Amino acid sequence: MIRQSWKHIESLESLLRDIEERIDQLLQVSKQEMELLVTIPGIKKETAAVIIAEIGVDMGQFPTSQHLASWAGVAPGNYESAGKRKSTRTTKGNPHIKSALCEAAWALSRCRNQRLAAKYWSLAARRGKKKALVAIAHRMLTIIYCILSRKEPFREQ
Repeated sequence: MIRQSWKHIESLESLLRDIEERIDQLLQVSKQEMELLVTIPGIKKETAAVIIAEIGVDMGQFPTSQHLASWAGVAPGNYESAGKRKSTRTTKGNPHIKSALCEAAWALSRCRNQRLAAKYWSLAARRGKKKALVAIAHRMLTIIYCILSRKEPFREQ
């Protein structure tokens, strides 16, 4: 029984290797954009692959980064009546890019000597960790938009 389980695990691992090789083949077309996205702290190869797969590399389809953030579902809501804010719930958007950005924001929050990580912790102290996570994901998506539209690597200010 253990031998059968071991063979099953080996077959699953070989399938995973095949899928990873196929993803690498598909990403050869946008190798430059992949290298640009990996310069952002918190984003590694897998996250960059999800970002490229979901939003593409042509930023001409989004007029501004705010349009992209709204499409992705990380833009803050704006429900206000008579000068009183009712809700700041985010808009519904693409769940795949949203979860990838939140994972990248979480990884970024654990980095040391990063400006966005410091911003995360200051927001988390005031608003809570989950709202801070979505806010940093929004900032990261704005950075991604600028990087892909200008074709320049990320620079910490």
